[in-house]
Amino acid sequence: MGKGTELVVTEGSLLQVAKSQATSLADAFIGVTAVIIVDESGSMEMHDSRGGKSRFEVACEELAKLQRGNPGRFLVIGFSSDVQPRIGGVPVLQGGGTDMAKALHYAKEYDVLGMKFFLVSDGEPDSKEKTLEEAKRFRNTISTIFVGPEADPLGRDFLQKLASASGGQSLTADRVMELAERVETLMLGAGA
Repeated sequence: MGKGTELVVTEGSLLQVAKSQATSLADAFIGVTAVIIVDESGSMEMHDSRGGKSRFEVACEELAKLQRGNPGRFLVIGFSSDVQPRIGGVPVLQGGGTDMAKALHYAKEYDVLGMKFFLVSDGEPDSKEKTLEEAKRFRNTISTIFVGPEADPLGRDFLQKLASASGGQSLTADRVMELAERVETLMLGAGA
């Protein structure tokens, strides 16, 4: 977030839960059971999702729905060329590159016993090799959710390799229409 920008907060996010319970943000982190790493790169601006919206817009809508239904359970991390925690639960479209390896390196800090990891992307990182190396370092699994176009087998295939590298599962959200449902399925351990 740049200077002077207002922090947007969604219902069920870590920050909203901390404020509503009059507790510290550190105390709100105690309830986190999953980290959702969201692609905020330029390719997420493509308007090929439901209702003519961008992949990013629909991913944000689904992420908001997921957090409302599971308050305080998710740490959201956004990435493009840079990586930022989104304690308000709302990703910020940064544009730029897709430094997925950097995002995984950052998220590794939360790789504690029982934590679940989800990476939401259209699957085209700056460095596939570095990204796979980072994924292999995780003790917990990383499940991936492909939100790119159906006609793009390269992005989908790479996310399947990334999930396999950590023992996770790879799913395709129907043009990000089912992101919340897919994450909830994986949270319950169905096949994960």
